[in-house]
Amino acid sequence: MNSNTGASQQSSLPASVNAAQATTTERKIIQNAALTLETDKPADGGRRIAAIAEQSGGYVASTDTRQRGDEDAGGANITVNVEVRVPSAQFTNVLNQIRGVGSRVSNEKTTGQDVTEEYIDLEARIRAKQALEAQFLEIMRTAKSVRDALEVQTQLAEVRTDIERLQGRLRYLENQTSLSTIKITLEMPEPLVATRTSGFFRSLQRAFGDGVNAAATILLVLLRIFIALVPVVLLVFLPIALLLRFLLRRFRRRRLTAKLQSTAEAD
Repeated sequence: MNSNTGASQQSSLPASVNAAQATTTERKIIQNAALTLETDKPADGGRRIAAIAEQSGGYVASTDTRQRGDEDAGGANITVNVEVRVPSAQFTNVLNQIRGVGSRVSNEKTTGQDVTEEYIDLEARIRAKQALEAQFLEIMRTAKSVRDALEVQTQLAEVRTDIERLQGRLRYLENQTSLSTIKITLEMPEPLVATRTSGFFRSLQRAFGDGVNAAATILLVLLRIFIALVPVVLLVFLPIALLLRFLLRRFRRRRLTAKLQSTAEAD
């Protein structure tokens, strides 16, 4: 018995049928948005956004708060990143409410992806795989030898793996189309004129630090040059100096000897 007989009976829907179903099936749209809001109190804005998401039937996926500067000196800058997931039917309404949390929307991006055809195709492929699975189960029940049963079981396991993979993708699309993702960044507005009482002293401190760094850099460069010249002096200049000293002493000795000889001859 050949188990491939069952595999040849697999049915598939043509693309024209999928396209026709797409026109009658509810559209599957993945909607996402990302926006940046300016507000004097980002932390309070984050809590308001969480409340808006929960009231619409959604939830907060993640929250991240960052602070730069010194809060005691009045220069703290707080940024809050919030990611919420809300029902797709409430996407536009929730987005409008979130815009009202800040005093100004400095950046916004909205995207939409139509996955209706892929969704319908996945459903059709799952049905076809499930029909093939049923055929393999029937063949296994009527198998007359262990070899045939094992062969059918192997193909059955492959079909089951394909079904689980397709169902996983289908669940992902269902999740993405039923819940929209909105990412919000809450920032404090930049001051028109930055005034700080300690600004002058901080500038002096920074200038002094820059001077110390410059002096340390110069000293380090000089030290590296000195260390680099030590081998040159020992291996080049020192031998030359010793050789010149030796030649000079030899020259003086010859002159002195010549002078003594000339004096003796004169006597």
